[in-house]
Amino acid sequence: MSSQIPEPLKDIKALTFDVFGTVVDWRSTVHGQLISRARAKIGSPSFGSLPDALKSRLRAATDDDWARFAQEWRDSYMVFTRSFVPGESKWKDIDTHHYDSLIELLHKWELTGVFTEDEILSLSLVWHHLKPWDDSSAGIRSLGARFATATLSNGNPSLLHDLNEHGSLGFQRIMSTAEFGAYKPHPSTYLGAVKALDCRSEQVAMVAAHLGDLQAARSHGLRTIYVERPQEEAWGCDEDRFKDARGWVDLWIGEKEPGFIEVARRLGIPKSRD
Repeated sequence: MSSQIPEPLKDIKALTFDVFGTVVDWRSTVHGQLISRARAKIGSPSFGSLPDALKSRLRAATDDDWARFAQEWRDSYMVFTRSFVPGESKWKDIDTHHYDSLIELLHKWELTGVFTEDEILSLSLVWHHLKPWDDSSAGIRSLGARFATATLSNGNPSLLHDLNEHGSLGFQRIMSTAEFGAYKPHPSTYLGAVKALDCRSEQVAMVAAHLGDLQAARSHGLRTIYVERPQEEAWGCDEDRFKDARGWVDLWIGEKEPGFIEVARRLGIPKSRD
């Protein structure tokens, strides 16, 4: 079985996982919560006290509108983490960003006043209870039988702990980039994780559904495992950089394959009989 393991991955000791989109399906959970919270508000006694224009806009919002709202919320996270400069930017954790960004989006969509302050805070924390992909729990636990498994996510520690517990993910270590005072793809996040795991860079494989994340990890010596997830890749499949990635990703798992379960199989871990 070991002969089937990709050569660059034969000596790895640890796996670090991106979380949002790679381990958990943020889109379906956030989209669903936005729809259900809007419907609950429309059916609540307090709805009648809202200004008529606000009531009309909320009633008119479609499921597709809320899907776009969810995507804009996610996009704001990407902009925030990539614009953060360690040592220069004032530190803000992801929970705080999600809260601030939600308020900004409600204003942009002319929905300010629909939700109370407590409702906004509650909605901002839906990211703590995202649904894992069907293969995530079983796959991570299987991989943990042979390798150290750790999150390497921009999410703050409490958020990651909640996701691990909510999804019964079984990570052996919860590692947040907050530990390094930076956000991916800053070099300190990947190198800090390698050091924290007491490994050399080539002994750690980054697992992600985003080639940009893997490209950054690779530039600092980590191995790379790409797991395709629906709607997660930012690079277009017709782009040269996407095509080129086929040549440098150490293990590529297609969207139609069983995700982390397939990773375990390809790394020579026998399928559990349970």
